[in-house]
Amino acid sequence: MKQPLLPDRREFLKTGGALAAGLLTREAQAAQNQLPAMPSNPRTPASMPTRNLGKTGYKVGLFSLGAQAAVEQPHNFDVAVPIIERCLDLGVNLIDTAPRYGFPERWSEQYIGRVMQHRRNEAFLCTKTRKRSRDNALRDIEQSLKLMKTDHLDLWLLHNIGIPEEVNAIFAKGGAIEAFTQMHDQKVVRYLGVTAHYHPEPILDVINRFPFDACVLALNAADTHNPHSFTQRLLPLALEKQMGVIGMKIASRGRILSSWTPPPVEEQQRSWEGVATRPGTLNIRDATNYVLSLPVSTAIIGCDNLAQVEENVRIAREFTPLSQAQMAAIADQTTSIAKQALFFHFESRPRDIDLPDTSTEDTG
Repeated sequence: MKQPLLPDRREFLKTGGALAAGLLTREAQAAQNQLPAMPSNPRTPASMPTRNLGKTGYKVGLFSLGAQAAVEQPHNFDVAVPIIERCLDLGVNLIDTAPRYGFPERWSEQYIGRVMQHRRNEAFLCTKTRKRSRDNALRDIEQSLKLMKTDHLDLWLLHNIGIPEEVNAIFAKGGAIEAFTQMHDQKVVRYLGVTAHYHPEPILDVINRFPFDACVLALNAADTHNPHSFTQRLLPLALEKQMGVIGMKIASRGRILSSWTPPPVEEQQRSWEGVATRPGTLNIRDATNYVLSLPVSTAIIGCDNLAQVEENVRIAREFTPLSQAQMAAIADQTTSIAKQALFFHFESRPRDIDLPDTSTEDTG
């Protein structure tokens, strides 16, 4: 028999069985229905400009770490951990990851946990779930907390909602939104959000159905060439609802950058990201400044090495908003490489939806 949604965190932890066993052992602070103070990196104000993360009021630096690139590669502790440490040293105060980064071992969350075990209060920590059912989402967050050596998240997001069937699954009885509400009410999660990569329509539906605090949107300088423009379709609604907007895909896995070297076609064909045979057309400064000139809270960017961390912090520190004419000129430079820069709108991988279990029998 499926367990009902329980309103009290302590009762849930006591009665949730194996599913909640890990959460039951969290520190007393969380068990008492309290969250610690908001994270605060003391280096941030002097390092780069900050903006409000929507209605949360959190002051986030313009550059935040997207924990992909080197921070999702397998067996990469010696490179990934120093990148995370250096980000915090330079004033970065938000880190975004997901179980999918370094899947199935969830390498990214492992590397972050190595740092969070002694610097948790310096970073606004975000992770996600691709699970669409309540029980699987709860299992997912339990593993995230364990790997990242923390008893709470600052932001938990529904990852990559792409089609209406996923929206229906999330909001169905036994759907993931029950887990999200439950973890928020029980003070395991501070804020809730959603990420958008694919088409805007399902995200518009999700945002209109539930009062999310933040969203991660795929936004880059090629978006003006996108028939499903997130800048035109999603960004205005997110701002109307006072959501924090985190920009991603700024460099489009490097594909928007003139410094990018296309991998061999055979290698690309094994990926869902499509095939590109030429470098991009922008430098990272123009690509970042374009997105930061939109009404976003911050931009998450993956880094391969410490030099990239330092360059991204420097770009954020020196940022001056672009004029409309400057933005148009940068967007025009992406015309010839728009498809490779917008690969996430044309993904061909299957949508692995785990539908909520609506059966009444306990199948074990």
